[in-house]
Amino acid sequence: MQTKKCQVLVIGAGPGGYVAAIRAGQLGLSTIIVEGEKAGGTCLIRGCIPSKALIHAAHRFHNLAKHASNDGHMGISIPGPAELNMSNLVGWKEGIVTRLNKGVEHLLKNAGAELVTGWAEFQDAKTVKVGKGKDAIIIQAEHVILANGSVPIELPFMPYGDNVISSREALSLEELPQHVAIVGGGYIGLELGITFRMLGSEVTVVEAMDSVLPIFDKEIRRPLEISIKKQKITTHLGVFAKGVEKAKDGRTQLNFIDKNEKDESKMQNVVVDKVLVTVGRKPNSAALGPTGVALDERGFVKVNDRCETNMRGVYAIGDVCDSGEMLAHVASFQGEMVAEIIAGHKRAYDPVAVPAIVFTEPEIVSVGLSPEEAKAAGHPVIVGKFPLGANGRALTQEAEKTAGFVRVCAREDDHRILGIQGVGTHISELVGEWTLALEMGALLEDIAATIHAHPTMTEMTHEAVLATLGHAIHSS
Repeated sequence: MQTKKCQVLVIGAGPGGYVAAIRAGQLGLSTIIVEGEKAGGTCLIRGCIPSKALIHAAHRFHNLAKHASNDGHMGISIPGPAELNMSNLVGWKEGIVTRLNKGVEHLLKNAGAELVTGWAEFQDAKTVKVGKGKDAIIIQAEHVILANGSVPIELPFMPYGDNVISSREALSLEELPQHVAIVGGGYIGLELGITFRMLGSEVTVVEAMDSVLPIFDKEIRRPLEISIKKQKITTHLGVFAKGVEKAKDGRTQLNFIDKNEKDESKMQNVVVDKVLVTVGRKPNSAALGPTGVALDERGFVKVNDRCETNMRGVYAIGDVCDSGEMLAHVASFQGEMVAEIIAGHKRAYDPVAVPAIVFTEPEIVSVGLSPEEAKAAGHPVIVGKFPLGANGRALTQEAEKTAGFVRVCAREDDHRILGIQGVGTHISELVGEWTLALEMGALLEDIAATIHAHPTMTEMTHEAVLATLGHAIHSS
């Protein structure tokens, strides 16, 4: 049995783990990273990237349908409707995933980090065994970074299998389902539900809360709710999924009931080809027992602002720890930070704002505080909005059709920007400036005095700030 020793051992090669390993290697630390599947983790291999590839393809397919008419949208017509080959679409998506996977492996190698493929079995907090029998490898480290990530939550009364699937299986379907039921109206469910709808599936959403995307305020949700209705996606709000039954022709019946209803004879149902369960994710911490790291009641690893656990020299980052949002960009930030801490740098996880994006149609973006949150926190608030329909670049891309807007929230007394939100087609590409503005403590006047290139959608940020100051130029 081979034994390897290193200064830094990273468990998991997702967006947190591989960034940590690359940075540790750059800093001259001997580094080994262990990954059970492909380098890139959930985000790159079976989450963010493949889902965005399918979303883009769905937009392309949906837009082609507009041109298949006698009039021809935009003066462009095609002789007949576009046809979808789901297997080829998945193959194209897998090609992107493979390119990125190989890219991550190349970056790790260039940084001097050794990638070991296999599942890590902890012997103690700083020792893992990878593999079985005589081919097993024992790895001992001075420092360990837990980047185990997360897994989809499985409902005990509706286990995955047959026609009940998670987002992972949904991204690899070889045939387009005629009808999909989405259990959970959060961002994952809506992103995939709208994608299937644009590809041609009938879609039904079952959500326990009284609105989809309840984490966002009503004003931001409204354009998306209108779009969902226009797309003829059926939504059942305020209902609990109760289980599935086999139906005719290999289909599945999803049962659900009003959350306030006690009489089960009032049970409702829908018969579908696939039931996609998207009720959240949980930390992948089940195998951490031998490490001795402390977990909270939900299974997240407890860490401080340096991502240190209760075990000296053991850190946790990304989805598996309790220090931040379950987002790939948070994991990457923490991975880089922890590598530098191990190398002796002074770092701490204390962001002013973390951007959140929902890649639905229309997209929703939020950074910092909403007006309601700002008021609840005791800030004197002023708010300004600017519609996509008044922006030239948005019009040339038909981005205004979703009735979207950019909204700025700032303090009334000193004009410090507290939050920026937006909803609309392509709106996600504006988030970099918004996040930077909050991180740097920008005032409304800082953005107002910045020349924004024309014609671009970034001009909407400028105009929304001017509206907050009371003198927007291109809207009344």
